Amino acid sequence: MESDPSDYLAVNRANWDSRAPLHAKGYGIDRLLADPSALSEVVAFDRARLGDLSGLDVVHLQCHIGTDTLSLARLGGRLVGVDLSPASLAEARDLAERAGAPIEYVEADVYSAPQALRRQFDLVYTGIGAICWLPSIKRWAQTVAALLRPGGRLFIRDGHPVLNALLGMVVAEEHPDRAQQPWVSGPGEATPALELPYFEQSVPLVWEDAATYASDQPVGSPLQVEWNHGIGEIVSAVLASGLELTGLVEHDSVPWEALPGMMSCDEATGEYRLRDRPERLPATFTLTARKR
Repeated sequence: MESDPSDYLAVNRANWDSRAPLHAKGYGIDRLLADPSALSEVVAFDRARLGDLSGLDVVHLQCHIGTDTLSLARLGGRLVGVDLSPASLAEARDLAERAGAPIEYVEADVYSAPQALRRQFDLVYTGIGAICWLPSIKRWAQTVAALLRPGGRLFIRDGHPVLNALLGMVVAEEHPDRAQQPWVSGPGEATPALELPYFEQSVPLVWEDAATYASDQPVGSPLQVEWNHGIGEIVSAVLASGLELTGLVEHDSVPWEALPGMMSCDEATGEYRLRDRPERLPATFTLTARKR
């Protein structure tokens, strides 16, 4: 029986359940287990902006198979990971046990996390590729605020909404501005094009992708439901929830090849950026905030 995209939680839960065993074969797990001080590439990128986590109660929303969760624990936090996918949590618990890390994992969707956890934290952490699965950024920010103690912090690095609105396209016609700016893409050249919604929409994007970004193997449940959220919408939602914005940084790189064939990988960081004029694309952003 086909899944109904209107039940986005069921659709996305099935999708991530089918991805989990494939991702558990990669994601740098062997490296994390071989070296007790090793961090995931995502958390290594975040480390300079995270601050000291020693002794902090940290909740990692949408933790998936727990590689970033384990890395945050290795930075000194007392970690709780939350995810809607039981298969992902099974992999996360197995990783934590093999690594000897006392991490608690709770099955819940993001909006249900305050009721499932019934406690507050010093830090809410959300990593790459998370908020696009949520229909309302306002409700997400309210959830974050409910999970934070007074003085607690939010840290999110995620795909930039500009990147999420792009598709790689081939230029068909000459643009007159190339006469003055010869580096502008010409006919026959591939370039990023704004083709998908930038602002949050009530109707989601529904995709059916046979494979996942971390494996060539087919996924059992390829259907997925997504929403984009503009930077202004994200910032406004955070402020409206009672948090004080403490930082907003845009980066020209992202941890996966978001535009295949148009990006190159920095082997030192595992981050991808546009091969041609990377300065034109905000690929990810980091936002930090504090609860008053």
